[in-house]
Amino acid sequence: MHLFTKHSHMKKLFLIPFAQVLAFFSFAQTTVQNLRCENLTNPIGLDVQQPRFSWQLASPKRGVMQTAYELRLGRSASLNGKDLVWSTGKIASDSSVLVTYKGSPLQAEQRYYWQVRIWDGGGKTSDWSAPASFQMAFLQPADWKASWIEPGYTEDSVMRPSPLLRKEFNVGKKIKSATAYITAHGLYEAYLNGKRIGDAYLTPGWTSYNKRLQYQVYDVTGLVKQGANAVGAELGSGWYRGNLAWGNNLNIYGKDIALLFQLQLEYTDGTKESIVSDGSWKSATGSIRFSEIYHGETIDNNLEKAGWTTAGYNDQNWSGIKVTEHPKNILVATYNEPVKKHETFKPVRKFTTPAGDQVLDFGQNLVGWVITKATGKAGDKIVLSHAEVMDKRGNFYIDNLRKARARDTFVLSGKGQETFEPHFTWHGFRFVKVEGYPGEINPDNFTAVALYSDMKPTGSFTSSNALINQLQHNIEWGLRGNFLDVPTDCPQRDERLGWTGDAQVFSRTATFLRDADNFFAKWMKDVSADQFPSGSVPHVIPNVLGNGGGSAGWSDVACVIPWNLYLAYGDKRVLEDQYPSMKAWVGYMKQQSTANLWNKGSHFGDWLFYSINDDNDGSSAITNKYLIAQCFWAHSTQLLINAARVLGYTADVATYTALLKDIKTAFVNEYITFNGASMSNTQTSYVLALMFDMLPEEKRAQAAARLVANINLYRNHLTTGFLGTPYLCHVLSRYGYNDMAYTLLLQDSYPSWLYPVKMGATTIWERWNGIHPDSSFETPTMNSYNHYAYGAIGDWMYRVAAGIDTDPDGVGYKKIIIKPHVGGRFTQLAASYLTRYGKVSSGWKIENNKLVMDVEIPANTTATVYIPAASADSIQEGGKQLAGIPDIKVGGQEDGWTEVKLGSGKYQFTTGRREEKQPARTASRE
Repeated sequence: MHLFTKHSHMKKLFLIPFAQVLAFFSFAQTTVQNLRCENLTNPIGLDVQQPRFSWQLASPKRGVMQTAYELRLGRSASLNGKDLVWSTGKIASDSSVLVTYKGSPLQAEQRYYWQVRIWDGGGKTSDWSAPASFQMAFLQPADWKASWIEPGYTEDSVMRPSPLLRKEFNVGKKIKSATAYITAHGLYEAYLNGKRIGDAYLTPGWTSYNKRLQYQVYDVTGLVKQGANAVGAELGSGWYRGNLAWGNNLNIYGKDIALLFQLQLEYTDGTKESIVSDGSWKSATGSIRFSEIYHGETIDNNLEKAGWTTAGYNDQNWSGIKVTEHPKNILVATYNEPVKKHETFKPVRKFTTPAGDQVLDFGQNLVGWVITKATGKAGDKIVLSHAEVMDKRGNFYIDNLRKARARDTFVLSGKGQETFEPHFTWHGFRFVKVEGYPGEINPDNFTAVALYSDMKPTGSFTSSNALINQLQHNIEWGLRGNFLDVPTDCPQRDERLGWTGDAQVFSRTATFLRDADNFFAKWMKDVSADQFPSGSVPHVIPNVLGNGGGSAGWSDVACVIPWNLYLAYGDKRVLEDQYPSMKAWVGYMKQQSTANLWNKGSHFGDWLFYSINDDNDGSSAITNKYLIAQCFWAHSTQLLINAARVLGYTADVATYTALLKDIKTAFVNEYITFNGASMSNTQTSYVLALMFDMLPEEKRAQAAARLVANINLYRNHLTTGFLGTPYLCHVLSRYGYNDMAYTLLLQDSYPSWLYPVKMGATTIWERWNGIHPDSSFETPTMNSYNHYAYGAIGDWMYRVAAGIDTDPDGVGYKKIIIKPHVGGRFTQLAASYLTRYGKVSSGWKIENNKLVMDVEIPANTTATVYIPAASADSIQEGGKQLAGIPDIKVGGQEDGWTEVKLGSGKYQFTTGRREEKQPARTASRE
């Protein structure tokens, strides 16, 4: 017995270390994960003939690089045999992002599976990844068997109640798969057997409907059953025919409201069947009596048609439908993320205003709607009105909504507790006034829901300064509230349009905060679609304002966003797709110029710059609009040159390089004095000239000094508007005035980024002084409290203060630059970003009078890290001198920075603290 026990113990002593060794090698092996097709996880409904594949490497080791990969694709998850469609074989390449499919043509409606394995730098092969999938959509108009249908009854042309459309059908076989293809003129919500199809809202989204209309594809296999089935759809006017822009501007794309529906059934016996919208459907109206984007929704539960989306419902008294002819050759699949529900909020307080209104405060200016529960009598009417702010007396304030009523009305049926939720509208609000509620208002019966495009969060930022953290919060919520399928300027008033200038100035910030590649790529296709034949770009996209366009800094969206997407994501296809549009815009500016000066046309200029009433001494920071136009002409021309280089258009590179030289020469001759002063002498004039390299090298340092002198003149306050603000701190840091950049960031009196924060803002304001120190308001005709443009400071916070950037020679963060700029009385500051390769992070803190830098680099990338230290001898990593660490290569020293090159992994650098110049604090300009 004792001998047996001893023998067993010896076996355990041998086996346990061996098991640990096996576990270590298994854990240390590089794995392939996070497979995505067209930037999406297992997407359904692609009409891209050559989709692109991306994957990430995971390994606990440092310096992990892919040296080769093999990708295979097939019709089944087994990925072998006759179902195998394409195999790359072993490809010697470190590419793991946006690898293009190069197999035989993909088939409409087919689901494909794919997986990857890689070879690392040591020649070791990973296991095959778990299979991922994608499903193709329709690939030609003939794939649509369905007909467009409209309600058959005579519509109330004033209230326009939401139509209900339904059909019953029978399934006699066992279902293998069921896929629904749906779009509408207007907005739709669709149902199968009483269940909502999908979790997207405001579908089919907003595009240039007369040229590009999206449809959505849903896997509904779990909703279809053998036997009797019913399909239903409810429609709303939405962007297609609803009230848009100013005045009673209706029916921009048409007066009709229509549905296109096709359900593709595949049975287990291999046969297929289509259930389509056609003349057999029925129509009626239901509980939604009125619905407009600006004005809200009216729901009357007494008119609810209970069970109308289920089989066996009696639709005998329903009307028929009209089969109509609408084009199908403009239909495109949806590949950007849909609008979905996100955060929910309960009221943080309930109060009665001095005017006697009962108001709920949800604590956050958000975009969406309120779900309301109530119990009362039939006919009781609850009215919810929405507002962003309360006035200085504490009363409900809606003047800044202009003509938008932003009011939801719910009529009770008296049948126990009832729940009301809007469908085809949304509101920008923090406060809700409640009228007509039966009984005591219980805050628990009200839930605010945030709606925005379902882009994956990618960026984070935090610091030791609470006000800056709130600014970051406000920037994030400015994005969430205004990225509803298109990048809108504001979400609350009678506007909510895709203003091009706002989008372009914020685009680089947006690409840090969210995975915005598909979102912007979709919208840029509408920029191309709506671009005028002259090359001018409309003020808003989709264009619902007519012929207005061609404003400098606004129309430059044609060049700015494609290039920013290329930098952030390495997305070369967006440059290919948008290059004709970019070239057309630069061509328009050239056509409008005389002697290489673009000094004509209507421009918004440096929108909402610092200005004062009764300006007796010229303190208002007015920048010549044509000076701005010349700068943006040069900027877009440079971006066009960059794109041409990437795409290999050498002739265009030569042509536009010569043009750019002429543009800059004309700028200096027209707008810069002999001694180097700007004729406008504003912060924006210097910022644009320096940011876009408009000046000869020898005149740049003095121009930067003049910029700082101007800031000092305004007691360390910015005076820039929409076009100057995004670049202000970038220019200061670039030219050695990092302390002044921090001074402006931390300035908390008007005008500044922190002034709204101290005034209680939870989003970014349209104006620097939307609310005055005495709590009075700026003019209500243009005073949004959720307007992301000034949130473009985020780009400087992430790329300069935290120091995370992509090397232009390794776009999409294939080659990473980490160069944090320490300052601003911060004791800690950090940011992280989920690149296409994985997480990169950079953080710094001051501990015991030492600077500690924490850096993380994702696998299959390399990084150049700049440490603020005069020599490598003063730097340690993980407690060791740099010279003794084999996977860190020390470079040179310049301007107080020590350069090190490294591969993937986590690193902690420690060095002595450099003295920083403290930011100044000064009084408000107001």
